[in-house]
Amino acid sequence: MRAQAMQRNVADFGMDTISLAGPLEAKLAAVKAAGFGQIMLAARDLVGHPEGIDAAVQAVRSSGLRVTGFQVLRDFEGLSGHLHSYKLGIAQQMILMARALGTRVLLACSSTSLHATDDPEAIARDLRKLAMLALPHGIRIAFEGLSWGRHINEVHQAWAAVQRADCPNLGLAIDSYHQFATSTPLEALEGVDPERIYLVQLSDFMWQETRTVQERIDTARHFRVFPGEGVHSQALVDLVRKLDGMGYRGDYSFEVFNDDYQQLPLPYVAGRAWNSAVWLAEGVLQRAVPLPGHLRLRDRA
Repeated sequence: MRAQAMQRNVADFGMDTISLAGPLEAKLAAVKAAGFGQIMLAARDLVGHPEGIDAAVQAVRSSGLRVTGFQVLRDFEGLSGHLHSYKLGIAQQMILMARALGTRVLLACSSTSLHATDDPEAIARDLRKLAMLALPHGIRIAFEGLSWGRHINEVHQAWAAVQRADCPNLGLAIDSYHQFATSTPLEALEGVDPERIYLVQLSDFMWQETRTVQERIDTARHFRVFPGEGVHSQALVDLVRKLDGMGYRGDYSFEVFNDDYQQLPLPYVAGRAWNSAVWLAEGVLQRAVPLPGHLRLRDRA
């Protein structure tokens, strides 16, 4: 009974396939062997499978891992005419793949397109349309403000767009990298409804700041590290504790784009991710964490 009670207090941490090299089945096996119970998947995990999407979906189901979410729909909001029609078709296919995986969350990033309008009403209208497309499939849209987004690049801007769109299955994705890259203060989260935060993605990087937009992009796509490995550990601790204090009880996923990790053995990389999960859950949130074969709990003071 005590073990069951501990299990109910486990913080949900998972990792993203983008940190790992190799075929989908090998990634799934490494993540599960490390101790994780969930995984974040990208569209290329499905469409790049040599035996097709159905085989990829079956591999995920057979792994026993829960799918944290599916990514990523880019440059959707703020377009018009044939560009908007084109993106509608892309969105519909992404939603169908997310449904096939059984996940409830589709990640959508703020537009970087030069053709996107800054009209708040147009942006809200497009996000509302996207959410309504996903609603019949039981899927929620987690909208994330990219730190190099054309008009929305900080979390409070993304929240304002979500509020304006006012759709029951439209919420936020919060990414620590983008928070740190834009030096966005924690106060920007004030007023955000924790029930409307559908995903939190965590990572760090090795330098104090990104001085240009291009450096911000390059760092995000090639040089992230797992929580606790970079120079923003205290900021990451403060962010996680802030979210926990707000009442967020959803998933945390490690989104770590790192070229070095793509050249290393899968168990080694997954093990590094697991060390981050233990550090956050035991040392920061002080929750129970299921380790392979047993349970470990940090005593509360």
